[in-house]
Amino acid sequence: MAKKIGDKTIILGLMSGTSLDGLDLALCEFEEANNLYSFKIIKCQTIEYTSERREKLNNIKNASALQYFNLHHLYGKYIAKEVNLFLQDGPVKPVAIASHGHTVFHQPAVGFSTQIGCGATIAANTGITTVCDFRSTDAANGGQGAPLVPIGDKLLFANYDACLNIGGIANISFNKNGERVAYDVCFANMMLNYLAERLGKPFDEDGNFASSGKVNEALLARLVQLLHITEKTSLSREYFEKMALPILLKFSISNEDKLATFCTYIAEEIARALNENNLKNVLITGGGAYNTFLINALRQKFAGEVIIPNNQIIQFKEALIFAFLGYLRLQEKTNILRSVTGAKTDSIGGAVYL
Repeated sequence: MAKKIGDKTIILGLMSGTSLDGLDLALCEFEEANNLYSFKIIKCQTIEYTSERREKLNNIKNASALQYFNLHHLYGKYIAKEVNLFLQDGPVKPVAIASHGHTVFHQPAVGFSTQIGCGATIAANTGITTVCDFRSTDAANGGQGAPLVPIGDKLLFANYDACLNIGGIANISFNKNGERVAYDVCFANMMLNYLAERLGKPFDEDGNFASSGKVNEALLARLVQLLHITEKTSLSREYFEKMALPILLKFSISNEDKLATFCTYIAEEIARALNENNLKNVLITGGGAYNTFLINALRQKFAGEVIIPNNQIIQFKEALIFAFLGYLRLQEKTNILRSVTGAKTDSIGGAVYL
């Protein structure tokens, strides 16, 4: 059971996403009353990855088992160091850390999803109980091990018809026929950042590169034909490299045109999901919320209201919800929904290192 501070529980949530932007830290306060949950983000920060760290995380999938576990340990030490620096000035120490880690292999079809960033190492180097490895129980239960955020959408953001995160992958969650449903809609910043890097930038700030390009209708049609996700399955970097990237590489057009086209593809796929389910509004978070070109394209295609929250929620909603998953885990409450992952049962995910 999570130790309480008065009626409130303080958890530090950590997230490293597929877009490899950096490590998000969100120190969060949770309170429950009459089965309703409330939250407050006390303090938050993003630690940008150096190009060297980004390269190591991106390439570890090709390493030997020894190299993999070495980085698993070293990345855990790195996380612990950043946590200690983040907490050294207060204002309060969390009762636990909830760390997503960084996904290296996501292959639920064969029963596993692995994230590096050793929880035991984090706990040992911070002196704080650490919850990690949130996906394995669901994958072992026959689920996709993803998405995990929807229970937070359901319990913390119930005022919105739908919640959409545009990160490396765009994923959506909403209520349908009395159940929470959620799925990956399409690749997003994983592709946009790849193209921006070819133009010398880590990402396309405000969608400026895309704005200067032109939509290539032939490429757009090819993307819709080959990448329209009809099955509600979770996308992965493996699938991106095998299916998405080769499509763009076959077209000899400028990177700006590719960015404009892929943004339009993302907007079309998201709008289709929203319109088909008669949703009236959508809360958008993640780095894609700052891409003006993409958001404008979505507003043209979606019949409802596009809601962009404050910067804190845009940037740290996933870290907040992983803190919430850790909060639920320590109280031995369900934190993974079978209705969104396809598992046999709901489950309580997360390994705990005291």
